[in-house]
Amino acid sequence: MSRSVKGTVIVDGQELTVSNPNKLLWPEMGITKAIFLQKLTVLSPWLMKHCKDRYLTTIRFPDGVHGKSFYQKNCPSPAPAFVTTDDHEGIHYVKLHSLPVLLWLGNLACLEYHASFDRISNPEHPSEWVIDLDPSVEEEPRIMEAAALVGDLLDSLGIASTPKTSGATGVQLIIPLIPDLSFDELRLIGEFVGSYLTNKHPKLFTIERLKKDRGDLIYIDYLQHYQGKTIIAPYSPRARAGATVSTPLHWDEVRRNAAISDYHLLNIDARLEQEGDLLDRKAPQSLRHILAFIGSQKK
Repeated sequence: MSRSVKGTVIVDGQELTVSNPNKLLWPEMGITKAIFLQKLTVLSPWLMKHCKDRYLTTIRFPDGVHGKSFYQKNCPSPAPAFVTTDDHEGIHYVKLHSLPVLLWLGNLACLEYHASFDRISNPEHPSEWVIDLDPSVEEEPRIMEAAALVGDLLDSLGIASTPKTSGATGVQLIIPLIPDLSFDELRLIGEFVGSYLTNKHPKLFTIERLKKDRGDLIYIDYLQHYQGKTIIAPYSPRARAGATVSTPLHWDEVRRNAAISDYHLLNIDARLEQEGDLLDRKAPQSLRHILAFIGSQKK
């Protein structure tokens, strides 16, 4: 029986316990817990930025990506004094506001970080609109083609978007907003976009909610973007064999059919150093004119 190994480190003035630093979390990539914590440190400015003012759900894999996992909404106990919470509907969500908090979660083998669509400070009016392209099959070679078609349609409507890999099988389009529309109003726009694309490309897209009825079509999920639901945070690792990271892309990368597996924990630091956060390059916009147009078509 192996003996547990523990040590302590000081991060930003806080003492952290690191247990089993040599435990393999992503065996295929040779990523131990110690390496994972190093990579989380690199990702921390960007990951924390996109989890700020959101309710955080993590997924824990105590024995690595091939072991059992569970969702963690409530703050684990006991928690260090530097960990604070956002309390909502009886759940004590960890507030991801510092590197010590992130590394504490990482030491607990929280490998994935999912943030609520709604902001804590303004839950009724989202600061971005998200279209989630969800393949019905595990390996979908058309996913980047599909993302490009959605991006082109949005561009034709005067809507600026940034594509982001989910780090799993899908792609999400992020549209930064002036927070002047409700989730319900954005769903109306999503239904309009989804219906148009499904009619125009019936062999590629579907808005069928039931997975068993989608066949091999790519689901345009506009319903998931709603208060109380979550999305994999930009720059969150994924608990998949390739240690992929949810990564914003350039549109020319999408059109070159980039692979989701191209972006992972072992190379994301070089990309961030070169590119910074691509989600910062689009200014917040209002979609109220699109909503008005849709309303005029229904009269």
